[in-house]
Amino acid sequence: MKKLKGTFAVMVTPFKQNEDLDEKGLRENIRWYIKEGIHGVICNGSTSEFANLSKEERKRVIDITVETAKGQVPVMSGTAAHSTRETIEMTAYAQEAGCDAVLLVPPYYGGPNQEEIYEYYREVAAAVPIQIMVYNNPYTSGVDIQPKTIARIAEIDNVPYVKESSGDIRRIHEIISLCGGKIDVWCGWEDLAYESLMLGCKGWVCPTSNIIPKMTVQLLTLVQAKRMREAEKLYYKMLPLLMYLEAGQLGAKVKAAMDLLGRCGGKPRKPFLTLTNQQRSELRRVLDDLGVL
Repeated sequence: MKKLKGTFAVMVTPFKQNEDLDEKGLRENIRWYIKEGIHGVICNGSTSEFANLSKEERKRVIDITVETAKGQVPVMSGTAAHSTRETIEMTAYAQEAGCDAVLLVPPYYGGPNQEEIYEYYREVAAAVPIQIMVYNNPYTSGVDIQPKTIARIAEIDNVPYVKESSGDIRRIHEIISLCGGKIDVWCGWEDLAYESLMLGCKGWVCPTSNIIPKMTVQLLTLVQAKRMREAEKLYYKMLPLLMYLEAGQLGAKVKAAMDLLGRCGGKPRKPFLTLTNQQRSELRRVLDDLGVL
């Protein structure tokens, strides 16, 4: 299996006014991310509102993403479900459709313990031989995968990545120290991107890439090239937007920003609401200060 690395856009799922999937808009976005130099794309992630999509819609999004990417960049899909059985079904579908990897948050309701979390990943990995990225996001899932559990999961051959979204920067060196290179840590927190990459993250699962893909790719490239002064300068330029996105309503903010920039963002699917006029004015100021409007 070819190891993945780089900045991957965790894509929004654009909807029409009636909340149906905007297939044309999704295809246009994917072509644009690739044109801007993104290293890979991720569908059915948190920013994609995967929990508000039906199983059939998630499968359709996978098909559209693979078809549109056409092998130009790797494709990853979120395939998590609350049951191991359904997760295996979705993961097998992603593999058969042509995805290069899947992104798996642990079961996000019911509070599984660390042994149950381990068994969840072990069983999915045994059933489907596709590369798996563990997704630790206690803020949204209510489940915190401990570094020692990550170390156990890292012993599984086809689980070579973990997206660390706890917001605790110490987790990165804890996981690296415990795992001894058996699993690559990826950044999953926007306003800790520079610090995370400096600590050794091999990639960035990046909602901000929906808005400024070229800049997000450049930041990772500069850090990996050890051009730290340039990277720091760019990071501080991006930081107001990164902090704004991490302050809540991530999906709605990303979609509104895309709309302002002429991309296909669309409205969130209810119960999530679009930004207020005041919030849109604030977002416009952030984008204007960044120089992208």
